[in-house]
Amino acid sequence: MLAGSLVTLGIVFGALSIGLIFGLFFAVLQVYGKAWQAALVGIYVFLFRGFPIIVLLFLGYGFFVALGLPANPFMISCVVLGCTSTAYQSQIFRGAIMSLRAGQFKAARALGMTDWQAIRYIIIPQALRLSIPGWSNEYSILLKDSAICFVLGTQDIMAKTSFAAARTHEHLALYAAAGLIYFILTLVVVKLLSRLENKLHIPGFTQANGDNNL
Repeated sequence: MLAGSLVTLGIVFGALSIGLIFGLFFAVLQVYGKAWQAALVGIYVFLFRGFPIIVLLFLGYGFFVALGLPANPFMISCVVLGCTSTAYQSQIFRGAIMSLRAGQFKAARALGMTDWQAIRYIIIPQALRLSIPGWSNEYSILLKDSAICFVLGTQDIMAKTSFAAARTHEHLALYAAAGLIYFILTLVVVKLLSRLENKLHIPGFTQANGDNNL
């Protein structure tokens, strides 16, 4: 079960990384992109927020098989959860971007920056710092969602627990231990992200200071 914890963490952090990269890009498109770009991102978000994780996992497995790709359960789990996390993280980042004052963007333009330079050097660094609470919540959700990935054969916490319970018939004790492991993994990382949030807090900034007229 402890070995399965490493697999679970690998899936979660892999999915978080995918969601961070593409979620930030999609958030920028929604706020600053053209209407059709924002519409496409909106459709993507709607679809991945509307399907159950277990359905997406089986669809992802079928997609890999149809393309002749190696049906590696770990890789499929990372990609599917990463695509789902992209939808949620894009909205976290979008909210953070829209909470910033429009004056910062205008000041960057006045200094001769292009729109993308202003987004890259001024908007995104602040948005990332403001998104840490939402990112912490996303980690907790992904950790719980990862428990379903054992249906594909990933050797995560639930797969190891199920195997051990089938052999020993100690279902109550083993699943209680699995729950405790998930709780500890959640508590430790959330505490670390909370410290990071306090360290990177933008002095004097509150959500009430936001200006949505970007």
